[in-house]
Amino acid sequence: MASVDKILVQLQNDPTNARFADLLKLCEAYFGEPRHTSGSHVIFKMPWPGDPRVNIQNDHGKAKAYQVRQVLAAIDKLTNSKEHKR
Repeated sequence: MASVDKILVQLQNDPTNARFADLLKLCEAYFGEPRHTSGSHVIFKMPWPGDPRVNIQNDHGKAKAYQVRQVLAAIDKLTNSKEHKR
């Protein structure tokens, strides 16, 4: 399986052709263990107020493109907030 950095670049370049296992690995690396798993859904809690969750779904081994984009936006928000705190 690819490294987290390689997965991130790959998903940024093509969010429509993502493997669910890669998206899950990326989410676990950035957000920690999921707070909830139910069937094909995996939910991660985010460290900010508002709607503090990211939901990803296994669709026959593939990740849904809109969920990939949501994860990428959450990673961007998370990494940018960490840079401002330094």
